[in-house]
Amino acid sequence: MSDERAPTVLNPTQERTLEMLRRFPTPVVFDPDVIASLTSDLADAIDHLGERVLAAGDETVWLSKARISSVLGCEYHHLNPAPFDWTPALAAGTVAHRAIELLVGWRGEPIPATLVAEAIERLIDAPGNIGDWLAQMTEADRADLVNAAVDRVVKFTESFPPLDKRFIPVAESSLRWPESGPIVLAGKTDLTLGRAENGEARKVIIDLKTGGMWPNHLDDLRFYALLETMRVGIPPRKVAGFYLDVGRAVVEDVTIDTLRSAAHRTLDALGRAVELIEGREPERRPQASCRWCPHSTECEPGTAWLAEQAERDD
Repeated sequence: MSDERAPTVLNPTQERTLEMLRRFPTPVVFDPDVIASLTSDLADAIDHLGERVLAAGDETVWLSKARISSVLGCEYHHLNPAPFDWTPALAAGTVAHRAIELLVGWRGEPIPATLVAEAIERLIDAPGNIGDWLAQMTEADRADLVNAAVDRVVKFTESFPPLDKRFIPVAESSLRWPESGPIVLAGKTDLTLGRAENGEARKVIIDLKTGGMWPNHLDDLRFYALLETMRVGIPPRKVAGFYLDVGRAVVEDVTIDTLRSAAHRTLDALGRAVELIEGREPERRPQASCRWCPHSTECEPGTAWLAEQAERDD
């Protein structure tokens, strides 16, 4: 997995990552009939829910990993999200991901500060509200943003071996399924390695994370595995959440049970989203996000939960 610019000796974290990415000696092959059955069942369920969406007068329901977690959490917050404003801390993640995307195809020495500067300029030129914010940010915000983004890119280069072209690395790959209809399942993977060949599952889907691990992170990866399976007809062989701050990956082998679990969770979220479109009153479900929810002071379940947590902390 080395090329002309790869180091002759990998550091321990890079070695550990390389070991995590290696293929099994025995090829991973899924039963095509089982995959076809899973795809058919999911397509039938989505068609049925799509009819209800159209009957309710809506045109399209987009469901991403974030919206799945949102509707399965507090439905009131799902329908009434907090206003979004860019900050250096929030923008750093987007800029770092764009810089890593450039790194995958970069020729020559990949200097993190150069990658980050180029990523900022490209995001400014691209359509989208982050470009407007980046173009108007103060010098202090730029300094904070660049420092945080460079930190993430440095941690990535310290954690991953140089990505040889034979690994077929792809950053920020968009997925969506089905191809038409009132319901769209969509996502964008941070990094994928490998591709399905000759019926063998070879792809690895990686989500890059900063901070700690949350329970829904693995669910997000399983959702990506499901989308990849629906799109190609062959599942990935592994999914991994890579936590840059600690240089460790949480890895899961993809199985039929993994995919069925992801399909069940996705349909559960879709069902609730459609019910809300049809007019059902949203449920208020206390959770960790109550701590920063703008509706917490007027929400009885949320207020009670926060008081309970405060008492427990004391």
